[in-house]
Amino acid sequence: MYSRGVERTVDCSLCSHRCHIGLARQGICGVRVNAGGVLYAASYGRVSSEAIDPIEKKPLFHFLPGTLSYSLGSIGCNFHCQNCQNWAISRASLKSPLLRDLAPEVGVERALGAACSSVSWTYNEPTMWYEYTLDMGKLAHARGLGTVYVTNGYITEEALRELAPSLDAFRVDIKAFSDQFYRTVCGAKLQPVLDAAALARELGLHVETVTLVIPGENDSVEEMDGLITWVIEHLGADTPMHFTRFHPDYRMRDRGPTPVETLERIYERARALGLRYPYLGNVGDHQYQNTYCPACHALLIERNGYTVRVRGLDGHRCAACGEAIEYVSEIRHP
Repeated sequence: MYSRGVERTVDCSLCSHRCHIGLARQGICGVRVNAGGVLYAASYGRVSSEAIDPIEKKPLFHFLPGTLSYSLGSIGCNFHCQNCQNWAISRASLKSPLLRDLAPEVGVERALGAACSSVSWTYNEPTMWYEYTLDMGKLAHARGLGTVYVTNGYITEEALRELAPSLDAFRVDIKAFSDQFYRTVCGAKLQPVLDAAALARELGLHVETVTLVIPGENDSVEEMDGLITWVIEHLGADTPMHFTRFHPDYRMRDRGPTPVETLERIYERARALGLRYPYLGNVGDHQYQNTYCPACHALLIERNGYTVRVRGLDGHRCAACGEAIEYVSEIRHP
């Protein structure tokens, strides 16, 4: 960011909106503020949500499976999704009574005290909290904890490159494979999300994707095929993809939930296209939430809700056929 001109406008380079913020104004996110020609992260250390979650709730299925993650959220978002399920905090103001202070070092101590294996920044868009997550991430790594972004992927290249040494997992929403969807439903663009996901993979982060399948919006065969093919070609066939069921919420209440049959069709198509680990979400105790060997189809990890049972793994191989199975079982920091 920098100041320019007599108006003391500042440019924010954190997310791909790259907002030009006038004096005493906020960026699209609502939490990055121009005060006297200086850009401030006004939500730093301000917590709206704190919980001990199963890592599968993020959802992350191939990152420290069966462990707990200390999960924090604040307020603000750089998207304006019409179907937002966390709108109460993503759209909250800096004066919200939900907010309380939590220093990075205190958060790390709470994570360790709760026997968590990782810290997750989630619930609202963690990129809006960038400096806070950067500081806490360094402390978490020093204490042996993994770190997770549950993100919409609109972070810029320069911000992600700086963050990557303090981050282990990049759980990214790819909300659709249509720029028109991103513009009309989210107030954003598709390509920066794809670029960030590919960069995260390049930087060595563990990447899993989530797509909320919305009837009549992003559920066509052509669009899903395009998305799955892109992930295989740019992130790799071992990338876990989660296809989750839509439920009416916020400003998108004009349609019903996604038919389970639609999700099953997408799952089966993903396997046919060569994706090794597709999953369904928000569908109760469905068999397609389990992890199966991509070679012999043996059951490897069984999931009932957030209860996880390892059934057929021998280390990082299928116990039945010996196929290598990609997942993160432990965190090692230099």
